[in-house]
Amino acid sequence: MSKGYRQEYDLLGNLLIKDNLITKGQLEEAYRKHKHTGERLGDILLNMGLISEQDLLKTLAKQLHIEYIDREGLSHVNQALAQMIPESMARKYLALPFSVNDNTLTVVMSDPFDLLAIDNIQKVTQREIRPAIAAKRDIEDSINLLYKKREEAQLLEVLEDLHAQHLEIQERKEEEKVDLESLKQQVEDAPVVKLVDYIISNAISKRASDIHIEPTEKELLIRYRIDGVLHKILSPSKQLQSAIVCRIKILSNLDIAERRLPQDGRFTVKFGSREIDLRVSSVPTIFGEKIVLRLLEKSSFNFRLEELGMDNHQLKIFRHHMYLPYGMILLTGPTGSGKSTTLYSILSRIRSPEKNIITIEDPVEYQIEGINQIQANFKIGLSFAQGLRSILRQDPDVIMVGEIRDQETAEISIRSALTGHLVFSTLHTNDAVGTLIRLINMGIEPFLVCNSLTLAVAQRLVRRICVHCKEAYTPSETLIEHFGLQPDRNESVVFYRGRGCEKCNYTGYFGRIGIFELLVVNQSIRNLVLQNALPDIIKRKAIENGMTTLLESGLHKVIQGITSIEEIFRTCMEED
Repeated sequence: MSKGYRQEYDLLGNLLIKDNLITKGQLEEAYRKHKHTGERLGDILLNMGLISEQDLLKTLAKQLHIEYIDREGLSHVNQALAQMIPESMARKYLALPFSVNDNTLTVVMSDPFDLLAIDNIQKVTQREIRPAIAAKRDIEDSINLLYKKREEAQLLEVLEDLHAQHLEIQERKEEEKVDLESLKQQVEDAPVVKLVDYIISNAISKRASDIHIEPTEKELLIRYRIDGVLHKILSPSKQLQSAIVCRIKILSNLDIAERRLPQDGRFTVKFGSREIDLRVSSVPTIFGEKIVLRLLEKSSFNFRLEELGMDNHQLKIFRHHMYLPYGMILLTGPTGSGKSTTLYSILSRIRSPEKNIITIEDPVEYQIEGINQIQANFKIGLSFAQGLRSILRQDPDVIMVGEIRDQETAEISIRSALTGHLVFSTLHTNDAVGTLIRLINMGIEPFLVCNSLTLAVAQRLVRRICVHCKEAYTPSETLIEHFGLQPDRNESVVFYRGRGCEKCNYTGYFGRIGIFELLVVNQSIRNLVLQNALPDIIKRKAIENGMTTLLESGLHKVIQGITSIEEIFRTCMEED
């Protein structure tokens, strides 16, 4: 335990003992747990049930000589005062402006030890900060009550207009008939149109990849996925739920009368000179229909292979395999890990007048000149497998299949690779070795897998540190130990993080970059697969052969100052 923490431990513990809240023996027991887990003393005592949260907060306030604010006290904060700091900053640091006296701003915080938060709030407000302490839940509730986002302020006129017109779509029982024409007329009224248009245009301007419209028991929650992470944006009145959902269903040509079954649709919007394709999915929940819109820009693809995040060694391997005359390269990773971007980068690089490149995709996310792209349509029987059969009759040199989902698609893809075609596709596995295992589990013979698959690539996307607020810092001892980055062995390593600024919406991150794991299926790997070796044994052999794991790729990005160690921990926890 550090000297500073020891002093904090002694002072807090002695104050709790002095107030007869705990005994010396209980304090020593909590101290032993702290040494084992690294948790703060106060949190340990709370989890042990020895003190209440109020007791802890009052004692911390006494220790730090600051004010403790209870729930009643927080109710006196006014909205004008709350606007002194952005809501995103308030939520990130769980801090709320409480009172101002001359040039001193009292800020209620759940963690008054957070010097970074105090420093950032001071820079934003240009005032001296005097921290106070309150319960985390009380601060969260006050933030929810007080803050009105700029987006909500812009929508105020729309919402008032809606209420003025008494636009309410009443929930109907299943057996009741729905007046479709009346419903369409209601949701096509100008206020609802403006509201939905704003939700979409705001998502585009914020670089969101997805819009989530989620009904809860008492409100409608609207969230955007930005750089792979969901952010709460709006909470419109529950009364607007049916109007918003119906408007989107009409735009995407879905059946507005059907609320019991999932539906899929699409529509296109123009945003300035840009065209955005929106893929819509609706599912019924206990509180109403949940809508997710995936935003895809209809533009020429301009990603370069060198910009994806591979190191020089990985790029050399990749370039070699993607120019082979035949074989199969599979990309693997969860949804949203950048597999499609990598595939399009490959196709953009290898296309030429001498090659006939054909794809079958669902959906076609980007249009690439010089490549024949087919949109799968499962409703009419144009599956990946059926499309592949037709592609093979088109004299292809290179084939790209959006995803290998079943044995039939896998068998045709492998047969194509074995008969002189270069095949690219994707799978859902945790790592590169898992690609071999997944194909075998699909019913493909191991010798076919070994002879067709030349390269398996696992990838993830990690958030980039915002360049506008990037700063050096020292990570927690827990994280350093977790990744084996002991300070005495890494004195030259400088760790960075984003402080949080207006450019990155106070997240500390802006944009994403890939981390990669490339498994070359050479003779040593083939031998292990044919011997039915365990995945761990195959992975060890691949590492001996020079494979960089996902975790190692991520840590290289940390050392380069591209991302933070916390982001690698969030993304690669399964690699531990």
